Amino acid sequence: MPFDPVLSNVDIVDVIFGENVKVVQPVNLYGCKIGSHSFVGPFVEIQKDVIIGEHSKIQSHSLICELVTIGNNCFIGHGVMFINDLFATGAPAKGKKELWKQTIVGDNVSIGSNATLLPVSICNDVVIGAGSVVTKDITRPGIYAGNPARFIRKTSVSQ
Repeated sequence: MPFDPVLSNVDIVDVIFGENVKVVQPVNLYGCKIGSHSFVGPFVEIQKDVIIGEHSKIQSHSLICELVTIGNNCFIGHGVMFINDLFATGAPAKGKKELWKQTIVGDNVSIGSNATLLPVSICNDVVIGAGSVVTKDITRPGIYAGNPARFIRKTSVSQ
């Protein structure tokens, strides 16, 4: 006997928007704050308590989970995934938020398409290459790439 599924709508709920924010639907945004002059592309999910700074761009198919803060003038490429659960007990936290960890992204950070960020802190003026996996804090400006992401070189801003 078939069962009826539990349906949830993709929507924008309880979001604080700054001035001149552009959102291309469909998106799933709830309980977050998006700074002025920012952009959110289609098929993006931004979860509650996330803060996106001003003049930042979130491209399509990205997931920004709870406990993430993104600074001003940032670029988040297509398909970027932020992770807050490190499976500290050997399994998913199953909603136990005390097991989750936060991610903080500084200002002027660009993250290439399909990068994955574990709970880390990233300083200002950093470029993360496409497909990279960021597993540790980044404390000096520059270009990082790989799995795990490693320092490649300084940027013109950081020289």
